Amino acid sequence: MAWHKRISWRNALLILAVIGPGIITANVDNDAGGIATYSIVGAHFGYRLLWLFVPIAVTLIIVQEMAARLGVVSGKGFADLIRENFGIKVTFYLMATLLAVNLANTMAEFAGWAASMEIFGVARYIAVPVAALLVWLLVVRGRYRFVERIFLFASAVYITYIVSGLLAKPDWGKALHQTLVPSVSMGNAYLVATVALIGTTIAPWMQFYLQSAVVEKGVKTDQYPATKIDVIVGCIMANVVAVFIVVACAATLFKNGIMVESAKDAALALKPLAGKYAALLFAIGLANASLFAASILPLSTAYSVCEGMGWEGGVNTTFREAPQFNWIYTGLIVLGAGIVLIPGVPLLMILYWSQVLNGVLLPVTIAVALILVNKPEIMGDKVNSKGYNFVAWAAAAATGIASIMMVLTMVAPGLFN
Repeated sequence: MAWHKRISWRNALLILAVIGPGIITANVDNDAGGIATYSIVGAHFGYRLLWLFVPIAVTLIIVQEMAARLGVVSGKGFADLIRENFGIKVTFYLMATLLAVNLANTMAEFAGWAASMEIFGVARYIAVPVAALLVWLLVVRGRYRFVERIFLFASAVYITYIVSGLLAKPDWGKALHQTLVPSVSMGNAYLVATVALIGTTIAPWMQFYLQSAVVEKGVKTDQYPATKIDVIVGCIMANVVAVFIVVACAATLFKNGIMVESAKDAALALKPLAGKYAALLFAIGLANASLFAASILPLSTAYSVCEGMGWEGGVNTTFREAPQFNWIYTGLIVLGAGIVLIPGVPLLMILYWSQVLNGVLLPVTIAVALILVNKPEIMGDKVNSKGYNFVAWAAAAATGIASIMMVLTMVAPGLFN
């Protein structure tokens, strides 16, 4: 009995030692744009699209598991492996696209932070500069373990959406039925919402950040089973939070025929329908998600560009040790926050085109990851099995088709009418 207890404690300590990257990466994808998407889906379609979160969760786990395994076995970041295996030209174009996408997404996060603070009566011209300074100090002046603990705490704050969903008093029987029994429609609005859900839940930057974080954390091959648990738990957590956002809006906004266009609209509309506490928790969740993502997206970009170009980088480095890494991170924060403060800046257009670029980039990064993870010279005996490859390529194909459809519906809205 004592021997079994020692084994259990040893396993628990191992999981605690490597936990972090998987949970952080998956949860940060529930950012301002994601919360807005889930809110709109719940308000416009009720519980009808809940079934999609089952295949989305499976696909997200597959994509993130491969990224983590690539990092642990190779000891290198995703961009580093792309440069070594596909050449500097391919890497340069991928990094340029990723830089543009993540700058636009960083602007969207600061816009989400500004919107959430306005709910609490704080002007964006105060809220955004203060947030930008805090985010910059956290990463540039912090050490990796401290920064990771802050990010894990931010991941835990997403529980506010679960509580908000419970306070909305949804019809759980109907929600469960719609989760287990697909309700499919070929209508244009349904199709666009389906593609948006997939596109907002699985993003290209996630592969880059997770792999870099695993490498910087120094996870060894024998620790990988614990990292795999971290990845799976993170992906499930992110999807559960997303489900509760949809459920909260379906039980209140959809039920009362109230349409919303943003997460801020949803938070304000919840107050008379689900009570002030549900609305307050929803707004707190939006603020947390926006600030969390405003930290991670520039960090992910700095990791990726520096790996791709062969420059030194990492949270534990100083400006003198890794000037490119720290200046890229600083530049994205300054630009992302600064542009949001410009009166009349077309934030919706910026967010719109960032999602188009995300949709273009995602199928490419998934396909590249599948090619790399099947190379014995990189992975040794840790390559995908035939069965895993079948599921992974099918998931990649489905995600790729959805991403292409997302781009088409955005650049030609009436195409599928």
